Amino acid sequence: MKLRCAILDDYQQVALTAADWSQILDKVEVKSIDRHIDQPDELVEQIADCEIVVIMRERTPFRASLLARLPRLKLLITTGMRNASIDMAAAASQGVTVCGTQGAGNATAELTWALVLGLARGIVQEHNAIRSGQWQSTIGADLYGKTLGVLGLGKLGSKIAKFGHAFGMDVMAWSQNLTQERADEIGVRLAASKEELLESSDFVSIHLVLSDRTRGLINPADLKRMRPSAYLINTSRAPIVDQAALAEALQNGWIAGAAVDVFEVEPLPQDDIYRTLPNLLTTPHIGYVSKANYEAFYTDVVKDIEAYLSGSPVRTLS
Repeated sequence: MKLRCAILDDYQQVALTAADWSQILDKVEVKSIDRHIDQPDELVEQIADCEIVVIMRERTPFRASLLARLPRLKLLITTGMRNASIDMAAAASQGVTVCGTQGAGNATAELTWALVLGLARGIVQEHNAIRSGQWQSTIGADLYGKTLGVLGLGKLGSKIAKFGHAFGMDVMAWSQNLTQERADEIGVRLAASKEELLESSDFVSIHLVLSDRTRGLINPADLKRMRPSAYLINTSRAPIVDQAALAEALQNGWIAGAAVDVFEVEPLPQDDIYRTLPNLLTTPHIGYVSKANYEAFYTDVVKDIEAYLSGSPVRTLS
């Protein structure tokens, strides 16, 4: 009898074509769900008969309460090698193996820079203006010679720093653990403090992992500390920035604008103020949504299932 596998949140309906699933279809029956299910009862109804569930990053949390209602679940696969929305202790106590996948690695950095350029040159406003019969309605902000502040200089932050250099920007960086050695390696100035970076930057881009230390890292006082002509870009995690304070900052002109790809509630509710702010550029958490990344994700998903079936799981998380 075949095992059952459910793929959650396959919004674009590409999971089954992004990789070659044929090698496991003799042992596994796979179904794809192309919408987000946020009601636990409905989700359990959809996947209670599945031994394998594939989740897309942190779109659907797997807390202890949900796991307890899925006694048949044996293998939980998340795209990426980190997922803070899975209760790993509960999974382990229930005998659920949790595995991850690698990714292509460039998609989020490329989207981040698209947001920087979109903000600076008013791309969306000008596009909409042309569609409505107008001509030249904004004055663009320059990148050359301006200061880019990067919060977090890991894989993503270092790529953004290099993009900034390519555009002739002065790049500075800061995080709680950032060292002078790392800053020198990437070729950026090490800010003495978060406050110095925010006060000195024309564009601030966030590239930090969400943790107890980074939750609420950018607070109302920090937003007021930024220049009125400055822009904030967040493609990491929404709770790193005080969300109500950011809305207030944009409404009251504390900063010139912001771009975000991440939200505290996803999909974003229809009545959310973030859907209405004219100086906020939004994308629906698509930083990692690219052809190469999806192919890497789902190819590894198939390999994870193969390895589990053979008795030797790979890329296990704990």
